[in-house]
Amino acid sequence: MAETVLVYVGTYTFRGSEGIYVYQLDTSNGVLQPISKATGIANPSFLAVDPKQRFLYAVNETADYEGKPQGAVSSFSIDSETGELWFLNTMPSLGMHPCHVCVDKTGKFVLVANYSSGSVAVLPTKKDGSLGDASDFVQHHGSGVNKQRQEGPHAHSVTLDESNKYAFVADLGLDRIMVYKLDSSKGKLTPNDEPWTKIRSGAGPRHFAFHPNNEYAYLINELDSTITAFTYDAERGLLKEIQTVPALPKGFRGMSTCADIHVAPSGSFVYGSNRGHDSVVIYSVDEATGKLSYVGHESTQGKTPRNFMITPDGNLLLAANQDTGTIVSFRMDQQTGKLTATGKVTKVSMPVCLKTMRI
Repeated sequence: MAETVLVYVGTYTFRGSEGIYVYQLDTSNGVLQPISKATGIANPSFLAVDPKQRFLYAVNETADYEGKPQGAVSSFSIDSETGELWFLNTMPSLGMHPCHVCVDKTGKFVLVANYSSGSVAVLPTKKDGSLGDASDFVQHHGSGVNKQRQEGPHAHSVTLDESNKYAFVADLGLDRIMVYKLDSSKGKLTPNDEPWTKIRSGAGPRHFAFHPNNEYAYLINELDSTITAFTYDAERGLLKEIQTVPALPKGFRGMSTCADIHVAPSGSFVYGSNRGHDSVVIYSVDEATGKLSYVGHESTQGKTPRNFMITPDGNLLLAANQDTGTIVSFRMDQQTGKLTATGKVTKVSMPVCLKTMRI
């Protein structure tokens, strides 16, 4: 039986979008064919699929839920034959503007980063995939040097390592990656023995990705448009910075901020998105050291590439241009890492997050 590759698109719903869109991806040419959509949910901007691909979770990126200064997280069951989403329930995220969500590797807990409040919540999942009351909550404190953007903590992403023992929270407001030990039986977070990794002042840590070998990791910094490379001690959950490189080309003088970062499945290349320069920067990875070497930039052919994804086979990259309402597909050269547009463009209002799944 032929394998079907689905793409789920999270959006902002204040400019015509109706919610989460489901597409079937033709991996031979990058065409997205609409399948269905889940409607009636506010700003399902960032998405996560559980390890067994039975459930999908979406943040509701708002500042007011149930009359309180908080957003929420919604759960959906996934139809195993069609990929269609069926709403289960919504629970508060306990902080304003939740912007990132992930599912732990047991599928028992959902972790959510609340941007405006600078906090992290852990929500248990039930057998039917719906969410329960939070099992833990962590509030960050402090500020950074950028008085406009770092006036307080801003948790921007939660990433778990391969062992499921450690959770890494990139906090844009603090210029730190906060590191927590995750108790995956109780859904509790405790600060690691070294509770954070300091990033250079004003960098604005945003998204974080591990190398497939679990020995390196890469951070994209929103405010100073850089990518930081680390070695990773998986036993102790420790990061050690080895390099910071620019995400923008030399000589660029316009306004631009970084957004998303991904490592190719092969581990040979790292990609990061620039909003303003409207491009994806490409770096090759030295397998022996984890350090990065510049390959090039590729235009995303639209404005504000907030998020992008790489297909599991490493052959296609899809870029979501938030402000032009387009998803553009690119063929990835396995030898050089360079991108070539396929010419296939999908229209969808305010695309914010792309997640892929095989059925």
